[in-house]
Amino acid sequence: MFAKQKTPLDTLIDDQVQKLAEVGLHDEKADEILTRIEKLHKMSTAQRSHRVSPDTMVTVAANLVGIALIIKHEHVNVITSKALAFVPKLKS
Repeated sequence: MFAKQKTPLDTLIDDQVQKLAEVGLHDEKADEILTRIEKLHKMSTAQRSHRVSPDTMVTVAANLVGIALIIKHEHVNVITSKALAFVPKLKS
């Protein structure tokens, strides 16, 4: 739904992977390139924030709106068992 923005580290990792593809795994430089990729990947994962993704936020908001609508309807009319089928089940 939302596009992930590429960071400069991601671009560097892509460049190193491209070099590895050009050189091949059996070349002498392959170990050097793999070490660089590993270091860049560690730096990239350390930089990432631990925020909730926008997709998750939209899903939670939509579920809360649906629950609020069902509760509002329950105040006006009797709720049937079929109305609760619209509320998604929690995933374990």
